[in-house]
Amino acid sequence: MYATETTYLDDLPIEIELPVLPEPPTEDTVLDQNTPSDNPHPLSEEELQAKFLEILKGILESRNQDLLKTDIEHLKDLYDTHIKTGLYAFEHEEIKAKYLKNWADKQGITFHDIHSQIHMRKVRDRGNGLFGMTCNVATEFTYSYTDSPEAITSFKLGTSHYIHLQEKDGTYKIVKEWYTDPFADSLDITNEKSEEMKQFILNHKAPDYKIDERTQKAVDYAHMWCGIGEGENLFRYNKKYLNCNPRGGDCANFASQILYEGGGFKKNGTWNYTNDGTKAWLNAQAFKNYWVGSGRASYIAKGSYKEVYQSAYQLRPGDIVAYEKKGRITHVSTVTGLDSKGYPLVTCHNTDRLLVPYDLGWSNKSITFHLIDVHY
Repeated sequence: MYATETTYLDDLPIEIELPVLPEPPTEDTVLDQNTPSDNPHPLSEEELQAKFLEILKGILESRNQDLLKTDIEHLKDLYDTHIKTGLYAFEHEEIKAKYLKNWADKQGITFHDIHSQIHMRKVRDRGNGLFGMTCNVATEFTYSYTDSPEAITSFKLGTSHYIHLQEKDGTYKIVKEWYTDPFADSLDITNEKSEEMKQFILNHKAPDYKIDERTQKAVDYAHMWCGIGEGENLFRYNKKYLNCNPRGGDCANFASQILYEGGGFKKNGTWNYTNDGTKAWLNAQAFKNYWVGSGRASYIAKGSYKEVYQSAYQLRPGDIVAYEKKGRITHVSTVTGLDSKGYPLVTCHNTDRLLVPYDLGWSNKSITFHLIDVHY
């Protein structure tokens, strides 16, 4: 949870790998140590980026539709599963597709669309029809509840990818992929009392809630600098602050920024940031302990999903959700919205989320949720 001087997502190294793959190489080693190209008229970097932007758009849009429909057979066709790394990459997406379906069933929602926006960073011709590339991807999901299909909710996820595409018979297939998977912490969902959970969620109504000016400023800051903000803020963090992702995670740093820059909370000797941040500013466990221990915040509930999902409807924009795994807080996010049923939506870094349902990607029964009311 500590920082480096990098402030733009364009400069991020690839951090999170598929669990079964070896250590991912850095961007420089995977793209610059190339085998000589067998193309007698190689394309320039600009031409390669333009070409593979369109190719990758097609692959990701096809993959999104397969995730939407849980079409595993068509999904598999996007990968060269005869190669070990291609098989691993496919198997991970297969698990994710099933997880999204299970989560939607638990939630009582229908996904309507999944659409990705790509920022290509580098492309290298590695010879013999093999191309390596790194890129940032912002993926927008839209959904509605089954009993109110007209009320559409959208959320975004930001991911950083390293991909190898191999051309064969005029078609490119994925032979290797690492990316900062927002679901990597929890690709399992308990079915215990899922029907009871679904009915509770569907029967819930959004609260009659009006946000105050101070909290609105916190929400606005979160949405602007979450890494997948609109316009010029897409794939960018606030360069006033160090980016902590390469040292383990930027979630607490960003939550602290939201509370200070947006929420107007004053710094002090324990929670502070100058050229670097204090532990309570940067570390998820210390951040949670400080806010609850200082009296600036208090608990709403703590427990597994099935123990807190009803209490979670007490969360309001500006509040905090902390996620505990194996006895430690490993992630924190800020509530910045409520959907049409009043379900809390969170915004955070590491990986980047914008108005995402608070438990999506954190559904394992081993995860303990800390629901925290911030006293604005």
